[in-house]
Amino acid sequence: MTDSKPFKIAIASGKGGTGKTLVATNIFHTLTGKGIKTSLVDCDAEAPNAKLFFEGSLEHSFEVTQQVPAINEDLCTYCGKCHEYCHYNAIFILPPARVIKVIEDLCHGCGACTVACKFDAITEKPMPLGEVRRYTLAGNHSLVESRMKTGVYSPVAVIKAGIKEAGNGRMVIMDAPPGTSCPFIQTVDRADYVVLVTEPTPFGLSDLKQSVETLRGMNKSCGVIVNRAGMGNRELYDYLEQARIPLLMEIPFDRNIAHTYAHGGRLEELDPHWETRFLTLFEEIKKHYGNSHHQR
Repeated sequence: MTDSKPFKIAIASGKGGTGKTLVATNIFHTLTGKGIKTSLVDCDAEAPNAKLFFEGSLEHSFEVTQQVPAINEDLCTYCGKCHEYCHYNAIFILPPARVIKVIEDLCHGCGACTVACKFDAITEKPMPLGEVRRYTLAGNHSLVESRMKTGVYSPVAVIKAGIKEAGNGRMVIMDAPPGTSCPFIQTVDRADYVVLVTEPTPFGLSDLKQSVETLRGMNKSCGVIVNRAGMGNRELYDYLEQARIPLLMEIPFDRNIAHTYAHGGRLEELDPHWETRFLTLFEEIKKHYGNSHHQR
């Protein structure tokens, strides 16, 4: 197991509450237990919680910032060019009243307004977006946490900084944000293989289809883990067969599993056989990753 070639795995879903973190933390624990150099990146920057499942010491942290415009009203001619160039409506201007303001929460830091201004009235200043924390765990493995600052419009920059912090010299497990919007896309875009966690319900199937279509548009290979298996119907499984998506694992609908997870435990603490199951899962992921990588 220790000779596994490093690659990035994103654990994702089309909706929250399907069990992404359950899967991500258990795969990570299994790999580190077998001596595979692995990092876990919590990319759910709006509500990171992977650290709750592990003991570790804070190695270092750093603030993630974005450059936003600062307007010198003494130099501004109120021509409105900066407002015209801004696609995010982040600059409010009333020329007759000689009022101009930057709405920092809407700014994406693209710099277009700076280019538009011909009077040197716009400079830039850093605005804090969040924080990345790196924890060292037993065995020299690491957990990287992306945490967005409350009130920030988008966590994308914080997520990208967290993934970059994990590096490329080891196996990387990325616990992706839920949904299929920009934070999801920025996470899976950096993955070599995507594992979608779903549940056998109409909502689970609907959100899974959205995730699959998004990944196919990005030319990303994926497999599926069905959590809470046994609680719904067969429609999800029929879809997987029809769409030719590999079923990687099933986790049963079990109150003991929910109780263990809710108290920050891992599945092998409930039953030692789970370690073997997650090792088998990892081998399945490697096989499908190898096939998709070869086809490219």
